[in-house]
Amino acid sequence: MINVIGVTNENHLEKDISIYNANFAKYKWFWVDFNEPTDEEIKHLANTFHFHPLAIEDCVQRLQRPKLDYYDDHTFYVTHNVREEEKDIIKEELDFFVGENFLVTFHRMPSKEITYVWGRLMSGKNYENWDTFYVFYEILDKIVDNYFPLIYKIEDELDKIEDNTQNKSMSDLMTELFDTRYMLLNLRHTVNPMRDLLYRMLNSHHLNGIRERREYFSDIYDHLLKLSEMVMSNREVTADIRDSYLSLNSHQTNNVMKVLTIITSIFAPLTFIAGIYGMNFENMPELTWNYGYFLTLSLMGIMGLSMYLWFKRKGWFK
Repeated sequence: MINVIGVTNENHLEKDISIYNANFAKYKWFWVDFNEPTDEEIKHLANTFHFHPLAIEDCVQRLQRPKLDYYDDHTFYVTHNVREEEKDIIKEELDFFVGENFLVTFHRMPSKEITYVWGRLMSGKNYENWDTFYVFYEILDKIVDNYFPLIYKIEDELDKIEDNTQNKSMSDLMTELFDTRYMLLNLRHTVNPMRDLLYRMLNSHHLNGIRERREYFSDIYDHLLKLSEMVMSNREVTADIRDSYLSLNSHQTNNVMKVLTIITSIFAPLTFIAGIYGMNFENMPELTWNYGYFLTLSLMGIMGLSMYLWFKRKGWFK
């Protein structure tokens, strides 16, 4: 679907413009949105707007790295928006062709950021103060703002894993922890390239529209810096929790091994005595004693109790 909206030279907002018979020359600026376009509609990128084939190829191929490319009368941007789906972060590409008097957006999947800004513009409020770069800023700002709820949700999940109020098993906790760590890695692969993109935009000498609104785009860059730091700090938290659980698991294993070692140490001499008197030699004088059985049991009991008291004095049971 292709949606077109334009502001005329007389500052009139025109809606529901058809791309097939639109006279773009009469507009002070216009916005064309390619929303889940068909192959036939994609041809308008070349036939109607005459964009560079490499830029069109980047639109058609999914999930290019966020970047910008300079052309004669416009700049091409690749950005990423994100959404959560079944405990996984799904990235979608949102492309922009931004010129002085036109904005073309291209996305393969529905974009709530585009829908939000398009709705604000369609409401007809203060559109006289808008232009292509301000619309571009609004969409970028919304994209970055939508990163924050995912980070906050991940932080809540980490708190639950760390507290373990539901007394989940170590195996379940480690599975949840590694799932969360994977989500953070996925988010980092989006946030950091977007941060680099904004840095390049702010330090470019070719983008007059960006420089005129530097404070707006700097605010987005600050948000991305904060997001990048939050992702890194949360990854460190996952590493700390993982190390703590591994240490706890190792400690529990050591305790079990210590108990088994104590039991084995106590029963080893008792097994030795029982083994000696279990041999079938005829000339064993102790076998003919009347009280030999009771003396042997007493000796085994005294040895077992003595070893228990000695281990306890050494602190093995702490």
